[in-house]
Amino acid sequence: MDFTAAVIADFLKGTVEGDPEARVSDVSRIEEGREGTLSFLANPKYEKYIYDTASTIVIVNRDFKPSRKVAPTLIRVSNAYESFAALLQFYEKSRPKRSGISRLASVDPSAVLGEDLYVGDFTVVSEKAEIGDGAMLYPQVYIGAGVKIGKGTILHPGVKVYEGSEIGSHCVIHSGAVIGGDGFGFAPDREHHFQKIPQLGKVILEDRVEVGANTTIDRATIGATILRQGVKLDNLIMIGHNVEVGENTVMAAQTGISGSTKIGRNCMFGGQVGLIGHITIADGVKIAAQSGLSKDVKEENAVLQGSPAFEFGPYQRCYILFKKLPEMRNQIMDLERKISNPGKDSGNRG
Repeated sequence: MDFTAAVIADFLKGTVEGDPEARVSDVSRIEEGREGTLSFLANPKYEKYIYDTASTIVIVNRDFKPSRKVAPTLIRVSNAYESFAALLQFYEKSRPKRSGISRLASVDPSAVLGEDLYVGDFTVVSEKAEIGDGAMLYPQVYIGAGVKIGKGTILHPGVKVYEGSEIGSHCVIHSGAVIGGDGFGFAPDREHHFQKIPQLGKVILEDRVEVGANTTIDRATIGATILRQGVKLDNLIMIGHNVEVGENTVMAAQTGISGSTKIGRNCMFGGQVGLIGHITIADGVKIAAQSGLSKDVKEENAVLQGSPAFEFGPYQRCYILFKKLPEMRNQIMDLERKISNPGKDSGNRG
């Protein structure tokens, strides 16, 4: 990365305020800015850092009004956060990409391989698998029989994709993720032994899905576990069998979704959210971290918190009262003593 402010502004359709020839070769957080780096300011609470940062260029919103002199060259754009992300994506795409199939990889002769692939050391591509153009399979990836991988999809080291799974185009699967392992299906017999229920379905990830490190997505018992296009999963997430996740839904780390749950589009789940099985979540629902849901959410765009979760506003008010419970308990006990012994209190006043 080595760009001038003028070049960056042209790419972002922004305007330069300062030296158009100011040059950067790296990025940094605004509070840790260094000379020769690019930063951005989107959140007003970080404004204080722009007056002392050593960053050479800072991307800001068009309506940003500094309260005192700013040393870095500014690039004004409509949305600083989105513009910074777009610039990083451009830089990522411009970096040299690995290509070729390692002689240490194991590729079954019946596999169908696209063009311009990268298949790393000790990666296994099993029989009748299909790998799309431009896909990248880093070392020690396992691709099971009949798996389909779309064009431009990236599987980082150690990803395991079980047989029959389907992954769309331009997906990213991070290290340690397991796609298509058996769903948690067992039935007790008369002797209270748990007999395994065969998991005969598959997993389907549509286009532009991203799956974090060590996340697991179980295959369906029958049918498919489905993540629709644009879904983004953080690290250490568990998606149970026959779950369906709607388009552009995002989930933070350690969220767990039990089997056969249906989640709508454009939902946002904080970290450690838990959902029981066989419930339905409407479109646009937001669930705060560490919340648990045990029933359907039918209201679109609802904001929930707690375990069991309910509306965010009432929860916040209840939490204020919850913190005061010890004090309120003491007050109630004091009132009970006064009611039980009215004469004793009046005698003390005399």
